[in-house]
Amino acid sequence: MIVPFEHVLILAVALFVLGAACAVARRTVLMILVGVEIMLNASAILFVGAALRWNNLDGQAVFIIILGLAAAEVAFGLALLVHARRFNGSVTADDYAALKG
Repeated sequence: MIVPFEHVLILAVALFVLGAACAVARRTVLMILVGVEIMLNASAILFVGAALRWNNLDGQAVFIIILGLAAAEVAFGLALLVHARRFNGSVTADDYAALKG
């Protein structure tokens, strides 16, 4: 591996912390989804780095699963965003209490 594993670990932790800060600090649903997406990408980077470190392909398989999960999360989140915008006129996270079934 060209890049040391410690550097991959530092990058993944930094991205995860930035994503968590974005998800916690923002009130709009779109920015919360962006924060969650950054956190998922950080975990994917860590899995690929670990797979390269220990010469095992399982981490790269988990990366494919994480990409599918991220795509499903974006689709579901954007559907919620469109629904809330259409019925409430706002996209703040507090408006989702009214979506009870």
